[in-house]
Amino acid sequence: MNAKRDGYIFTLLAIVIFSVQDGISKHLGASYPPVFISMIRFWAFALFVTAVAARAPGGLRAAVRTRRPVLQVLRGVILAAQIVVVITSFTLVGLAHSQAIFAATPLFVALLSMPLLGERVGWRRWTAIAVGLAGVLLILRPGGGRFEPVLLIPLAAAATFSFYVIATRLVSRVDTAATSFFYTGVAGAAAMTLVGPFYWTPLAPVDWIWMALLCITGTSSHYFLIRAYDLLDAAAVQPLTYLQLVLAAVMGVTIFGERLSANMIVGSLVVVAAGIFTVWRESVVARRERSKE
Repeated sequence: MNAKRDGYIFTLLAIVIFSVQDGISKHLGASYPPVFISMIRFWAFALFVTAVAARAPGGLRAAVRTRRPVLQVLRGVILAAQIVVVITSFTLVGLAHSQAIFAATPLFVALLSMPLLGERVGWRRWTAIAVGLAGVLLILRPGGGRFEPVLLIPLAAAATFSFYVIATRLVSRVDTAATSFFYTGVAGAAAMTLVGPFYWTPLAPVDWIWMALLCITGTSSHYFLIRAYDLLDAAAVQPLTYLQLVLAAVMGVTIFGERLSANMIVGSLVVVAAGIFTVWRESVVARRERSKE
């Protein structure tokens, strides 16, 4: 019981810190290139995962050992690129609107799991996916008017993260979570270091504080989320992560002066409901398959 309680505490901590991290990213993204911000953030993340790996059983040698090196490196590169798109989205689209579209990620994962993982999706999940995508269409037309091309940015971020999730599921079949975590940080940092220096921008003294806070929140949020998944099933964690959408809406309205439309609110509710059902149904099917083994 205590383990389950701790799992929920870790989940809520991760969600709150992720939300603070998003707010800082939006603040810095208004003044500095997203690639530059992501590079600094990944440098800190790489140091963190290296320290964690060094202290784990087997040390760095165990963390580096992988049966899918190309896919592990690709995962880190995908996540680094996705974070650049996310920061761009926060800056150009807004926190609340971006997070509303990001909420469709589980639906995209379910769609991609068929051709890339060979999973079967039954009529219940197909229905949830269709309903959720209808909600996405509502969000993409916030005032019921014409489609705004800038909304393709958060849509691209959600789709990119879906590929990262699929790649993570693939490597989890042969590698440990510790190995995947290590490659996420190190490969992402290496990728950003190749392009980030071309976007180097001198930071104002006060913004070094914000950048330090971004690095701290970026590493601690991932740590707490990992601890949460150690103690809880994905079906228990995923519904709580949608609280990040609520926090993004509150921060967007109160701090950044964003406005919420009726279409966006209704569409978000539809997407969240469809996403929760999809994740729950996946867990039911997974348990059923395990019981047959």
